Amino acid sequence: MDSGGEHREEEMGRQGYSAEFRRKVLDLLAAGRSVAAVAYDLDLSDQTIYNWRRQDRIDRGEASGLSSAEKGELAKANKRIRELETELAVAHRAVELLKEETAPKVGTRRSK
Repeated sequence: MDSGGEHREEEMGRQGYSAEFRRKVLDLLAAGRSVAAVAYDLDLSDQTIYNWRRQDRIDRGEASGLSSAEKGELAKANKRIRELETELAVAHRAVELLKEETAPKVGTRRSK
């Protein structure tokens, strides 16, 4: 088999492994291969495989936790919140600048 690094893909701004590759790793475990053997053969960390196995159990409803779909929705929501917070900060700064621009100058007289 190819090494794990050859199955990487860009996903949501960071490098990761394809869903197909993760599925193949999980299939190897289901076929009786040990985590250590699969990790060694594919140049992966044991912890990565344990994480994938745990997430797979959550996605199948066999363990509690956020499903992959829920994690995706949460990531999108958090990204949108950051975007909105940035837009709000820009709007607040624009209001501050406009107030400074329209505020009467100190020491000037108002005309009658």
